[in-house]
Amino acid sequence: MARKRKGDAVSGWICLDKPHDLGSTQAVGRVRRVFNAQKAGHAGTLDPLATGILPIALGEATKTVAYLMDADKSYRFTIAWGAETATFDREGAVTATSDVRPPAEAIAQALKNFVGVISQIPPDYSAVRVDGARAYDLAREGVEMDLKPREIVIHDARLIEVPDPDHAVIEIDCGKGTYVRALARDLAAALGAKAHVAQLRRTRVGAFDEARAITLERLENLCHTGTPLEALLPVETALDDIPELAVTTEDAFRLTQGRSIVLLPRQVETLKARLGAARTVSACHGGSIVALCEMRAGRLNPTRVFHLN
Repeated sequence: MARKRKGDAVSGWICLDKPHDLGSTQAVGRVRRVFNAQKAGHAGTLDPLATGILPIALGEATKTVAYLMDADKSYRFTIAWGAETATFDREGAVTATSDVRPPAEAIAQALKNFVGVISQIPPDYSAVRVDGARAYDLAREGVEMDLKPREIVIHDARLIEVPDPDHAVIEIDCGKGTYVRALARDLAAALGAKAHVAQLRRTRVGAFDEARAITLERLENLCHTGTPLEALLPVETALDDIPELAVTTEDAFRLTQGRSIVLLPRQVETLKARLGAARTVSACHGGSIVALCEMRAGRLNPTRVFHLN
């Protein structure tokens, strides 16, 4: 007999506005306790130093985490000129200093060279794996590393303000795998300066943005009043770029049983136009997702089945 999970069968997403000095795993634990949820996970680690959007999946939503990991993200961060640190943020030991304070015009111009597909070397203090170990663990042990550059995409990078000569506020929209601390390092080098990230905030992960965000304090207050479900977003929120197809009750049942369904010719043509080179389709019934499917040869084959009723 299967062991019954502890907690409630709550499913959905929380768009958490993570506070400073709280780890992502700690944040997941506190959100899970609010809902007494059976399962929970997050889509994309956010350093304790950083604040902002941390999507947290509960219950059946954990099946969609992988689709959100590849989503585009947006960040707003403050660069502090004059000192480079071992971690390229304010928590690391200072490793180099400089008197150079780049003017706004030079910063804005230099940022243009970082837009598009670029090569970036991750910081030593990062979650990149080196021979099975995390780079940040090796860095703390004093192990010297030669991390390889990786291709990343920065869709846009803009200078927001220069509040004083020692600081610059920048916003970027980027693809997965982008390290803001590495961008600050490389931008400073391009300007002949030294710098580190003084403040970092993630403002968007896919469809999760600041307009949908809720603070941990607000969420826990809702728990005390018995209304935390008000903050819960649908499981489908993480799948905003996957085409939906409404299916019949009979087809929905077949999919939940792990069986494929046959599409009508007009459905095939409509989905082909919307999918492009992709094959993943979200099958829905009664306003809720039933399964994620792969379309092949005029059929939908379920790859992820959801039990939301």
